[in-house]
Amino acid sequence: MSKAPLTSRLTIDSLIDAQVDFMQQWLHKQAEPLSMEAWRWFGAQPLSNYINCDHLQHLMKDWLLNQPMTEVMRTDIRDILHTIIYHPVNDNVPLSELVDDTQVQTLANYIGSHEQQRNVLIHTLVGNETFADLLTQTLYHAINDFMETTLDKAGGVGKLMKLGRSSFEKATNRNLDEKLQTYLHRNIKDLTRKAEANAQAHLSNQEVARLLIMGWDRIKDQPISELQTYLSDEPNNSSIDHIEAGIQQSYNRLRLSPYLHSLVSASIDTWYANHQSDTIATIAASLHINEEAMAQCSNTLLPIVYDAIETPWLTAHIRDMLEAFYAQPAVKEGLALNHD
Repeated sequence: MSKAPLTSRLTIDSLIDAQVDFMQQWLHKQAEPLSMEAWRWFGAQPLSNYINCDHLQHLMKDWLLNQPMTEVMRTDIRDILHTIIYHPVNDNVPLSELVDDTQVQTLANYIGSHEQQRNVLIHTLVGNETFADLLTQTLYHAINDFMETTLDKAGGVGKLMKLGRSSFEKATNRNLDEKLQTYLHRNIKDLTRKAEANAQAHLSNQEVARLLIMGWDRIKDQPISELQTYLSDEPNNSSIDHIEAGIQQSYNRLRLSPYLHSLVSASIDTWYANHQSDTIATIAASLHINEEAMAQCSNTLLPIVYDAIETPWLTAHIRDMLEAFYAQPAVKEGLALNHD
């Protein structure tokens, strides 16, 4: 008995079911090579075919700069900073792991060879008024403590000296402590100014560089965790919270600044002028994204693609597409198939 023609045993619905199943299996098998072929095609396209300078300007300004950082992202930044700063590994890694000796040498030589920077450094170290005030108070307390201790142990002589001090204050209508502080303040400031002028006049470039390098040598072997001593980790007084809030304040002010927008526009114009004729692959290669990297990325994403192929929503879309195809009068008439 001869078999009936294939077309007489198929309906449009059963044909669609078979095609949906075939397409899903075919896509599952071909997902990896298709993704690489798509990358090769995309990589060969010139940037200017799809992206112009205005697109980049819109992306950077309207989407990035005009949008504040979300609270979720800010929380993540704070948590990550806390993890990095207070990680136990910092107890066993020296500061020299962060900064190489050659970098310090280069910076020291640069500062030492530039007069303005050198003078700023000397002023900070020697001529700083805050340092002079601190030294004044330190000397005052040391002298006052010495005098009080000496007078208490001097017996009658000490009482006589205290009487003389009282007489001096009554005669001059001035407190001796105040007089002493004024004298120290005036003279120490004068000494620090002279010391600063002398240092600026006589410290050579090599000596300034040597001082910086010596300072680095004293601290470079300390663990990175030493930096934690300058931070507070109290729940209501976290240094990390203050740092992140300060960065956010600066960021929010700058991102809306016409000044920053002007610089961003100029930077985008420069970049686009340099790369508008490049292919996508050439630009990607400058970021170390090549075919090997894309193959690794493709392998990582394949489980997602496989799951997507098998989802009900994709199955439904494929079915809708095929039903629309077979619903065309010319197709229905040509195939001579019917629904169940």
